[in-house]
Amino acid sequence: MSLPEIVSRERWRAAREELRRKEQAVERARAALGAERRRLPMAEVADEYVFEGGDGKATLLDLFGDRAQLVVHHFMFAPEQEAGCPCCAAFLDQIGPLAHLRARDTAFAAVSLAPFTRLLPFKARMGWTVPWYSSSPGDFNRDFEATVDRAGAPAERPGLSCFLRDGDRIFHTYSVYDDALDGIGALWGLLDLTALGPRPHGDGRLRLHDEYDH
Repeated sequence: MSLPEIVSRERWRAAREELRRKEQAVERARAALGAERRRLPMAEVADEYVFEGGDGKATLLDLFGDRAQLVVHHFMFAPEQEAGCPCCAAFLDQIGPLAHLRARDTAFAAVSLAPFTRLLPFKARMGWTVPWYSSSPGDFNRDFEATVDRAGAPAERPGLSCFLRDGDRIFHTYSVYDDALDGIGALWGLLDLTALGPRPHGDGRLRLHDEYDH
């Protein structure tokens, strides 16, 4: 295992300050990018998508509750699977209570292709309380590019989509997919601060949180 160089505390502080100046430049660039993201145009959602959740059928508008914004986690869970994607599960593990989002007028929900009867026992197994809906058999996943064509066959990919409402009108404001989610959740961000970084441990495979042996 390759470890960092061992130096005096004074040399460490000097190196840390040099790196901090670079971090501050990245933070300024990230803030500017966030402002640019919020200036993106938005597209009105014309279709009335129908989902199935804990309270039965729900529309996309229902997923907002009484909030102005909605963040949807495109959780990879195919209809034929018994368990969800470990990477998506690791992301959802980091969400926790939704009070902070709701206090900022934002709702959150996970959406998957699997029927709700498959989602419910897996949600209970994972101990999650976030709202989770099945989009099957509708076109929501494909319309928002969580289902794409790869090698001539449909394939799922993880993602987040953001929506804004104005009365009963809904607008799609942003989406992000695949590895770009790593910079949003806390897991990889925390590991990236450490000396060893997000390197594999053991066999390196990301598991569901109840499948680790330590």
